[in-house]
Amino acid sequence: MRVTDRAEDGFDATIHAPNRLRICALLEAAEQVEFGVVRERLGVSDSVLSKHVSVLMEAGYVEQTKAVRDTRQRVWLSLTKAGRAAYQAHVAALRAIVGETG
Repeated sequence: MRVTDRAEDGFDATIHAPNRLRICALLEAAEQVEFGVVRERLGVSDSVLSKHVSVLMEAGYVEQTKAVRDTRQRVWLSLTKAGRAAYQAHVAALRAIVGETG
């Protein structure tokens, strides 16, 4: 298998960066996750997470929702339908690379 960043191959260079892969994995497991929770789970700063989220948003993979809770504005992240499909295809491509199926 030749690894490329073309969507039809499943391997997605946008998702493949370690922090972006971890973001997608966290978001795939839930409908929405608060920005601060993602930041803590990844162990990165706000600015690092924000940069990775911006890349995923530009690709159409992640969307954010802002809401006021406990008198503070909170940002919630979620995978879009396209993001969920791209993440699942990327995971399948990684499994194919290492010889795993299913």
